[in-house]
Amino acid sequence: MHPENTGHAPAVRAVEVHRPTPLTPTAPAAPLTPVQPGTVPAVASIVLPDGRVVTGYAVHPAQPELVAAKPAVSRTAVNIALGGIGFGAVCGGLFLLTAFIAALTAFITQLIILAAVIFGGWIAVQVFSASGHKGGTTVNIRKAVIKRNHFHG
Repeated sequence: MHPENTGHAPAVRAVEVHRPTPLTPTAPAAPLTPVQPGTVPAVASIVLPDGRVVTGYAVHPAQPELVAAKPAVSRTAVNIALGGIGFGAVCGGLFLLTAFIAALTAFITQLIILAAVIFGGWIAVQVFSASGHKGGTTVNIRKAVIKRNHFHG
C-alpha cells in the first residue's frame, strides 16, 4: 500500500550531506634531484576548479636505467652457425680420410692374398717335389725278389 492510500501524511526524510575529508599523502616524498648552480627549475601553477591556485616545481618521473639492447641474433644461433661452418670445412677432410682408409684396407687385403698365393705355392712345391726325383734311384716294386740286400726286378 502506498502512503497516499492510507490517509497518513508521508514522512519527511532527512537529507544527509557527505563532505569528503582530504587525504594526507602517506607515500614518501620524491627523491630530490641535485640542481646545477645557475639553473632554476621551471615553476608550474595549476588552477583548481574551485578557484584555488597551486604553485610548485614540476616533478619529472624518474627515468628507468637504460638496459643494453639485445643483439638481433642470439649468441646461441651464432654458435650453431659457426659450428655448421666448421663441420662443413671438416667434411672434406673426413671424406679424404674415409677414402684413405678404404684404399689402405684394399691394399692390405691384396697383400694378404698375395702372401697366401706365394706361401700356398711354396707348400705345393714342397709336397709335390717330395715324390719327385731327388738325385736318387726310383724303384718300382712289383713282383720282385729281394735277395741279400740286392733288388732283382
